[in-house]
Parts: sequence; structure tokens; C-alpha cells
Amino acid sequence: MATATTERLTERLSDLWETPHTLRGVLGTVDHKTIGKRYLVTAFLLLIAGGIEALVMRVQLQVPNNHVLSPEGFNQAFTMHGTTMILWYALPILSGFSNYLFPLVLGARDMAFPRLNAFSYWTFLFSAIFLYTGYAVGLGPDAGWFAYAPLTELRYSPGANMDYYALGVIFLTISSTAGAVNFIATMFKMRAPGMSLGRLPLFVYGTVTASFSIIFALPALSVACAFLYLDRHFGTRFFDPGAGGQALLWQHLFWIFGHPWVYIIVLPALSFMSMVIPTFARRPIVGYAWNALAVVITGILGFGVWVHHMFATGIPPLALTFFGAASMAIVLPSAVSIFVWLATLWYGRPVLTTAMLFALGFIILFVIGGVSGVVTAAVPFDWSVTDTYFVVAHIHYVLIGINVFPVIAAFYYWFPKMTGRLLNEALGKWNFWVMFIGFNLGFFPMHISGLLGMPRRIYTYPAGLGWTAPNLITSIGAYLFAVGVLLFLVNVFWSLRRGAIAGNNPWDAASLEWATTSPPPAYNFAVIPTVGSREPLWEERLGLGRLSRIDEGPPLDSDRVTLQTSTLDGFPAAVQRMPEDTVMPFLTGLAILATFYGLVTTAWWLAIAGGVLTLAAIHAWLWPVRTIREV
Repeated sequence: MATATTERLTERLSDLWETPHTLRGVLGTVDHKTIGKRYLVTAFLLLIAGGIEALVMRVQLQVPNNHVLSPEGFNQAFTMHGTTMILWYALPILSGFSNYLFPLVLGARDMAFPRLNAFSYWTFLFSAIFLYTGYAVGLGPDAGWFAYAPLTELRYSPGANMDYYALGVIFLTISSTAGAVNFIATMFKMRAPGMSLGRLPLFVYGTVTASFSIIFALPALSVACAFLYLDRHFGTRFFDPGAGGQALLWQHLFWIFGHPWVYIIVLPALSFMSMVIPTFARRPIVGYAWNALAVVITGILGFGVWVHHMFATGIPPLALTFFGAASMAIVLPSAVSIFVWLATLWYGRPVLTTAMLFALGFIILFVIGGVSGVVTAAVPFDWSVTDTYFVVAHIHYVLIGINVFPVIAAFYYWFPKMTGRLLNEALGKWNFWVMFIGFNLGFFPMHISGLLGMPRRIYTYPAGLGWTAPNLITSIGAYLFAVGVLLFLVNVFWSLRRGAIAGNNPWDAASLEWATTSPPPAYNFAVIPTVGSREPLWEERLGLGRLSRIDEGPPLDSDRVTLQTSTLDGFPAAVQRMPEDTVMPFLTGLAILATFYGLVTTAWWLAIAGGVLTLAAIHAWLWPVRTIREV
């Protein structure tokens, strides 16, 4: 009888929540799991594109006096590489995991704003298409991913290259801001009953801290890019000192965004490790509260160190002292996280799966990248290495070592949940060692190149300066790292068809996403679980008794609804009706794309038509308004 009742319940929920397998369903789905997988695939394709651009540059620089690329081609390649990796890959790949996992780890059926979630993906995709349109027609951005004025002003960059950059970045910030608002609302209002703020998975703290940072940091970048576009097309002079502007204004606006962005693209990744390491250490994380606090403090302190990037610009000595001290202080919360992970490993019984190997490799690279960064907080040393390959080495240890390695660990960890199949562990260990050795072989010698005086963004170099050997080793390491990424892709495609069946909880993990099937159904949970501890699936093992009720709770099967809970303690507060699938987010993103194509080509009729269509699509999207029923 119970089985028949359960089957009827799942059938009703499937009818309510599943997306039809039609073109309208593909374009109109608001299922967070589908959107998350789309984010992951798109962001990984952009990682490959940025990696190819990097490999072409390494071919150019592996020997002196090389001319594989023209100077113009090299400028476009390194600008597209940096812009792609830092803006279009690093955050969206994390958003993919967060989109897929947030409702699952929180015990909800979807994100707080499912249509806004779909809109954030479509605008991300269309912004990437917009950016690469310029590159495809030979007008790719060519002044560096930091786009310093006045080099980007019309007199020095007369083509549309930097228009694609300025408008593309503004386009991307629309997506990032929409996603950030959604993550924050989901964390505060969509948790399972009993999941107080002190019981949140640490993964949530990283994503929500980054989301708050996005809301406060991205406006500075959007304003800077808007000023640049106005300077280039409407005669304003925000960055022209000869007309009362300030070239240094760009650097302030950019780095007010730029340094928090470093933490925006690493804090969720750090939180991945706070899920992976306890699972394979076979014990709860040591110092839960300290780790959560360290993540939040890191996000806050990230807003106080932007001048760290401007020590060589003539900043007054008092400011140099303040920002140098702040740059050193920000190391402390990161050190807390490292010691939390090490203590968890020390007091646990670690199992060396591939995900765990990538987590351990990440800790090593985190330390190296952190040390190479904190030394530049000393102003005299920073002056010595500014604009050299030492800084290039540091940023790659931070952005690849502290982003890509946790991302690959997360793939090995959550791939079974997403697909129902395990990635191959034997191939995975080869994958790890090739990537780890290739990464260090590729990027550690850059420190030496920088200390020998090799400037960054250099197109070619003469022999006899001592740079030949480090550059050759760096190129070999980059090629080896690329082979490691290729092994990962081989593992993914092979395992999708032939990987071992995973089961619901192949790692014997503690958090809620492992309480449902692999892959999860469209509605996530047949009944809304009730949480009584931080490790709801480990309660009996830890001797806590049965505090959580995973299979008991309100079914909410009369309509497409989920439960809202109170902000602090997770008490049931309301039943929220969730919106149906709709193509309006897709059409809104498409209309915005048309607007930006009109702006970049100065086809004002197209820009105006795109704006009107955008407003029309938003009007249709927001009608009718969802309803909430109090409980």
C-alpha cells in the first residue's frame, strides 16, 4: 500500500514538474538542474577556447624571435584569453554547480526565482556569443583584459575591438547580477524546515558570500565600461586628462571590482572543498563555524585591498601603507580555511579518490599562490615585479590552482549525482597527475622569468636575456596541462555511456543532495525533508540518533509549489507557487543581444528595436504574478 501511494505521489509530481521534450521545452525550461548543466557545459567550452588561445601564445613565446602570431594577433589572443578565463569561465562554471546543487543541498524543489535563473543563463550564453563575434570578424578586444585607459580610448583604439569588450562586459554583468540575487533569495527563503543558518552546508556560505560581493562589486565595472563606451561614441571625456578627466579613474573603478572578483571566483570553489574533504576524510569538518566565518570575512576584506593593484601608479605613501597592511591581513582568514581542512584530514581517515587528490593538489597550489601574492603586499617588492611575469605566475596559481582544480574535484564528486554514473577512477588519477605536474611545470618557472625581468604582455623577445629556458619549460608544461584537460574530457565522454552505475549515495556523503536519486527527479524530493543537524545522512553514525526526517514531510503535490521557511531558523512560513516553463527569459535575452549588436555597430534603429522588444518580453514574462499561500 505504501509503495502504491508513493508511486501515485511521484506520478503527480512528475506531471507537475517535468519539462516536455519539445523545442518549446528546451528553450523554456526553468528546471535548475538543466540550467546548471547548461552553465557547466558552456563555461567548460569557454575554458577550452581560452586554453587554446593560451596554447597559441605559448607556441609564440617558447623560443626567442618567434613570429607565429602578428603583434595584433597576439594582442587579441592574450586579451581574449584573459577576458574569457577571468570573466566568462571562472564565475559561470561555479554558477553551474551552484544552480544544480543549491535546491538539492537546501532541501527545496527549485531556486527562488526559476525564470530569473533561466534568464541568467541565456544572457550569459548570448554575452559570450557577442564577445566572440568580434573575435571571429577580426575585431576581438586587444588592449588586455584590464582594458586600461587611455589606451582604450578612440584615438588609440579606433576599431570596434574595445566596443565589443565594454558592451560584452556590461551584458555579462546582467547575467551575473541576476544569478547573485537568485542565490541570495534561495538561501534565505527556500531551505528545508529545521535548516537554520548554523546548519547550512559550507558550500552555501561560499556561493552566497560571492553573490553579495557581486552585487556590490559589479556596478563599478559596469560604470567603467559605460563611461568607456560614452567616451568612444558620444564625446565624453571621463578618462581624458586633457579635458578634465582622469586616466587613473579607470584603474580605481576596475580594481574596486577586480580584487573582490578574485574572491568571487574562488570562495565558492573553496567551499566545494569543504564538502569534498569531510566526505572522503570520513568525518565532519573540524571548525565549521571558523570556516564559515573565514569565508565571509574574506569576502568583506576583499573590498579593502583594490589599491594593491595600483602601487606603481603614484599613490600617496599613506595609502600605500594602509593597502599594503590590508593586503597582508586578508591572508589570515584564508589560513584559517587551510588549517580547518588539514585538521579534518588529520583527525579523519582519508580515502584517496580522484576528487580527494584534486582537493589535496588544490591545497598545495593555494599555499603557493597565496605566498606569491602576499609578498607583493610589500610595496618595494611590488614595484620590482609590477608588470612582469612574476605577477602572471601568481594570477595563474590563483585562478587555475584555486579555481580549476576545485572545479575538477567537484566534477568527480558530483558527476554521479548529475548523471547516475561514476567517472573512471583509474583514468581520473592519471588525469590528476598529468594536470598537477603540467600546471607546476608550466607556471612555476614564470616566477623565475619575472624575477629575471621579463615583462608581461610581451609579443616576442631576443635571445641572450636568460628567458629562453624558463619560457621553453613553461610552454612544455602548458602542453602537458592541456593533455590533462583532454584526459578529463575523455573520462567524461566515456563515463557518460559506460561508467559504473552510481546509486543514490556512492560516496556515503552527509548532505541532502545525496538523499535523492541519481540523477534527481524534476521535483528533487517527493516530500520536503526536515533537517535536525549539519550532517543529516550521518546522524546515526555520529551517535546523534534520528534527528532529521528525510522521507517524511509535506508532499505538496496539489500544485507546482515548494516550501518557504524563515530566514534565521528555517521554520515553515509559506507555500510558494512556482512558475511554469516559459520562453520569455530566452526571448528577453535574445532581444538584449539585438540591442547590443545595434550599439556595437552604431545601428541605432536596431538598438532601439531591441530595447522595445526587451521591454515587451519582460512584460509578457512577468504576467501573471505568482501567488503565495501562508501556512
